[in-house]
Amino acid sequence: MNESLISPFNITHPTTVQTSLFALASFARFDPTGRYVATGRVDGTAAIWDLDTRAAVRILDGHVKAVSSLDWSRHSRYVLTASKDWNVVVWDLASSCVPAQRCLTLRFDAPVVSASFHPRNSRIILALMTTGEAYLVDQRKAHRARVELCEVQEESDDEGAATSTRVRSAITVARFDPSGKHIFLGTNGGYILVFNTHTKTMVARHKITGAGAIKGLEFTKTGRRLVSNSADRTLRQFTVPIYPPPTADGAYIEQELEPTHRFNDPINKTAWHAVSYSPDGEWLAGGAADAANHKIYIWDISNDGQFASALDGGREPLLHLHWHPSKSSIASTTNQGNILIWHCPHPERWGAFAGGFEELDENVEYEEREDEFDIEDEADMIRRKMKAEEEEVDIDTMPEAAKPREVQLHGVQPGDEDVTWADEEPDDDQQDWKMGVIMEEDWDL
Repeated sequence: MNESLISPFNITHPTTVQTSLFALASFARFDPTGRYVATGRVDGTAAIWDLDTRAAVRILDGHVKAVSSLDWSRHSRYVLTASKDWNVVVWDLASSCVPAQRCLTLRFDAPVVSASFHPRNSRIILALMTTGEAYLVDQRKAHRARVELCEVQEESDDEGAATSTRVRSAITVARFDPSGKHIFLGTNGGYILVFNTHTKTMVARHKITGAGAIKGLEFTKTGRRLVSNSADRTLRQFTVPIYPPPTADGAYIEQELEPTHRFNDPINKTAWHAVSYSPDGEWLAGGAADAANHKIYIWDISNDGQFASALDGGREPLLHLHWHPSKSSIASTTNQGNILIWHCPHPERWGAFAGGFEELDENVEYEEREDEFDIEDEADMIRRKMKAEEEEVDIDTMPEAAKPREVQLHGVQPGDEDVTWADEEPDDDQQDWKMGVIMEEDWDL
C-alpha cells in the first residue's frame, strides 16, 4: 500500500526532483560528506560536482575506456576509478594540479568491473575482474601484497563428484562490509562467499535458493542488514550473521541464508539496475531496469518492508542510483547522462528566517514596548557594535549537535584485531584536508 496515502504528513523519503545536472554520466555517487557527487563517464573520464554551486570542480582524466566504477575514501580526499582498460587509478583531490594528481595506478590482467577502498584505509583496495576473479590489494609497506580471493573447494572420495566440485563459480560482485572486517562476494551460481579481510580466508559460504546469479550487494550503514540483487529480478534482504574468527584448520560455515524480506515488481516483473539504503537503514530504494521510464521504488523497512511509493523521473531510463549519506536525497542517473537529485520538500518555517520571530497559531493583540521605537544615540550604537566585535568567536570547536554520531558497527567489538589491523600504517585521508583550488580558466569542461 502506498505510504504517502496512509500518512501524507510523515514522508521521510525523497519525493520530487530538486535539480538535475547535465553530466554525461553513466553513474553517480555522493561522497561521505554529501557535498559532492562523483560521476563516471563512458569516455574514460570522471568528474567531481559541487552540489552547492551545481558545477563540476574537478575532471579526472586517466582512462582510455569507460569508467566502470568509482569510490570515495572515508573523508573524501581520495577518489578511486576503475575502468575496462584494465586499470584502477587513485586520485588526490587535495592537489591543485591540472589535471588532478594520480596517487596510484594498479594494472590488472583483465578489464575491471568494480573496485573499492577499505572503509578504514584507502591503501587497501578490493578489485573485481570481468573474468570472475577478485583481488585484495594492500599497498602498505609492511603488508604489500596482491591476493586473489579463492573459494574453498570441497573434496570428495568419489572421483567423478570431486571433478564436478572443482569447477569454481565466477564472482560477479565484491563488497567490503561497513567495518571492513569481512569481504562479501556474490557468484553466478547463487552463492554469497564471506572472507576475513585480515587473513584472506573464507569463513562462510551461503546458498541463496532460487536467486540465480548475484548482481549486487548493499549494506546498511551499521552492517546489520544486507540486500542482494539477483538474476531472478527479486531483491532479498538478510540479517547478517556474526562470524567467528578464522580457525587454524581453515574451517568455514556452510549455511543457507533465509531472507527476512523479498522485494519485487509483481506487475511488470522488472529487473533492477541498482539498490541503495537510506542513511538510517529505514528505507530501501530500487532503481528499475525499465527500458521506457525512469522509475525508483521505495520500501519502508521500518514498516515490515511495505511498499511506500514509486518515483517517476520521466522518459529517460534509469542506469544507477545512490542515496545521500546523511539526508533524504537520492542521485539517479539517466541513460542520457543526466543526474537527477531527488529530495523531500519541507513546508517553510517562517521562524527560521529571523531569530526573534515566533510563529503563532492564531492572531493575538500586539503590545508595544515603551522604548521599542526610541532612537538610539549614535555614539552608544558605535560603542555597542565595537564591543560586540571584540568578543572572541570560537570557530574551531564543533557544536555537539553538529558532530557526527559514531555508528555502532554490527559484530565489531572494541580492539577487534581483524578491524584494527587496517589502521596500521594509516593513510593521509584526515578530516582537516582541503580541496585544492583550481581557477576556472585553468581547465576546460
